[in-house]
Amino acid sequence: RAAQAAAAGGRARVKLVFTHVPSDGPIWPNIGFDFDKRKKELTEKLTAACPNIEFSPVTAMNADQARKILEAKDETDGYLVYMVGIWTGAGQVIGASGKPALFVDDLYGGSGEFLIAHAAARRAGQKVVGVSSSKFEDVAAAARAFETLKKTGNPDRFLAEARAAWKKSVPVTKGTVKKDVLKTQPPDKVLERLRKSTILVVGARNEALIKAIPETFGTQVRHVEFQELQGACDAADRAEAARWADRWIQAAEKVVEPTRDEIVNSAAMYLAELALLKKYDAQAISINCLGGFYGGHIRAYPCLGFTQLNNDGLVGACEADLVSTITMLALGYLTGRPSYISDPVMDTSKNQIIYAHCVAPTKVFGPDGATNPCHIRNHSEDRKGAVLRSLMPLEYMTTTVEFHPLRKEVVLHQGRTVENVDEDKACRTKLAVEVKGDIDKLFNLWDQWGWHRVTVYGDAKEPIADLAKALKMKVVEEA
Repeated sequence: RAAQAAAAGGRARVKLVFTHVPSDGPIWPNIGFDFDKRKKELTEKLTAACPNIEFSPVTAMNADQARKILEAKDETDGYLVYMVGIWTGAGQVIGASGKPALFVDDLYGGSGEFLIAHAAARRAGQKVVGVSSSKFEDVAAAARAFETLKKTGNPDRFLAEARAAWKKSVPVTKGTVKKDVLKTQPPDKVLERLRKSTILVVGARNEALIKAIPETFGTQVRHVEFQELQGACDAADRAEAARWADRWIQAAEKVVEPTRDEIVNSAAMYLAELALLKKYDAQAISINCLGGFYGGHIRAYPCLGFTQLNNDGLVGACEADLVSTITMLALGYLTGRPSYISDPVMDTSKNQIIYAHCVAPTKVFGPDGATNPCHIRNHSEDRKGAVLRSLMPLEYMTTTVEFHPLRKEVVLHQGRTVENVDEDKACRTKLAVEVKGDIDKLFNLWDQWGWHRVTVYGDAKEPIADLAKALKMKVVEEA
């Protein structure tokens, strides 16, 4: 490589663009994260692994900063965009510039923006390759394709070489799957229950979905203000909240950060959720939890309460995500099992997708099924409150979907559970599954569908297809 670089007139010059927002607020990987330390570490590793490349490190915290980087008059052969945090818009600007670029996800840091920006770049035919791997050599091998770009001046050669580099390490996984008899309801029964159901959405309004969900599923959607939820929380019986807190504490393998008072506050929020469900005769509730808590509109996270609701056959759904909420409700009626929303992370070096969130059930086989272990933690992004890390059963098939009433489509992929990932960065529950199908194909749709997915235990592919047909929705297999 050194000889080739010399013959081509010197080392490849690559602008190493780290993207993140300040860590003084709630963020992935977490509030207070030392981005400077991480950037220094990654720069040193890349420099050592790619001696024929001259990296020039810079940081872009927003789209305007990315544009200024592109406007610089220095000679640059290409851009390595290392997404160590999320929601800057910088990668999208560089991808759209037409310059050869390598997008890299620093796992559990830049994952959401990486998936969406990389999928959009693929769809637009931009000169962008993405790497999302826990194996650093995959990043380095793809980065060394900049040497070919320097030598040949051919972006297509760069793209092909960089993409082939990470694909070489994707393992072939054929592990055993434990027996799991999934008893499902026919579509007409599911639709009958959906037509009799109501979803409460707290602290956010999406008028298009509020209209489309009743039209498609027959399920009513009712908006509730933060004040009503917090008022119900303030009115909750503290003695009963204390009993629920003690029950959750006793059921957990361990409580790591939260105090008992914080868990009691979460239990009061759970009682408030129950009170609103009863008041409006509703079966599901979704709360703009991050906006509510960060904005001071609610004083406890709803996460522990959501776990309890989901374990008991109701639906507690994160972030006022109505698409995921109706998906969870439909899956519950179809399978008799709880599901959970996640922010997925991809790890190609293990052929895995990891479903990360701070809410997950502990009775994945239904209210009458076994209870899996859990830990009570604080919320990852701001290190406050009380949430759950669910340690879910391994070697089982899962089905991950979204029913979208506006798109009239159901996106679906499957995987075998293999690990409860123990990583302090990002959300507390991290269930890793080996992808059934093509993990490269699984990179394609995030810009169209967003970051969230909903996962349920069991091979529910055929029952979901039957339900989709009854709803006149198309099934899109994303892997």
